[in-house]
Amino acid sequence: MKAPDTRIMMAAPPLLLAAEEGAEDSGGLGLLLPETSELIAGIIAFAIIFFFIWKWVVPVLSATLARRQEAERSRLESAENTRQEAEELASRYREQLAGAKGEAARIVDEARQAAEAVRSETVNRAQQEAEEIVSRAREEAAAESDRALEAARLQVANLSIDLAEKVVGQSLDREAQLGLVDNYLAELESGE
Repeated sequence: MKAPDTRIMMAAPPLLLAAEEGAEDSGGLGLLLPETSELIAGIIAFAIIFFFIWKWVVPVLSATLARRQEAERSRLESAENTRQEAEELASRYREQLAGAKGEAARIVDEARQAAEAVRSETVNRAQQEAEEIVSRAREEAAAESDRALEAARLQVANLSIDLAEKVVGQSLDREAQLGLVDNYLAELESGE
């Protein structure tokens, strides 16, 4: 490697000093502001770019934004329609539920009425059967009483005839005597 030239190094500090002195004289504003020709060229380039952006980019962006806006609007409308349909379905469901509850209450009421009718009919039928049984029992008791009374009459008549035969000592006409006893008992019953 070669050593740096000492002449250049010595000349550099005075040049830097001179540049710093010139910058201090203008107050540093010269460093911030571009040259006038650069400023005009920048403005013209900005105007050209602005024109092209305005002419081609802005319409594309506007169309894209309009499409997005329309898509969002249609999604919102679709969501609103779906919400309205859901509310209508919920309303119909509530109505059907209320109708089903009313129908269930009506069916339960009809079942109660039918059960009450069956119970009443069963009770009435049982009462009629009980009355028929009591009536038959009374009839049978009366018939049995009549049979017992007839048997007692016959036995009393036979005893009377046997007693009369023993008292008289001879045999009596049994048929004639039975007729007499029957007549006597009939007179007693009618006289009572």
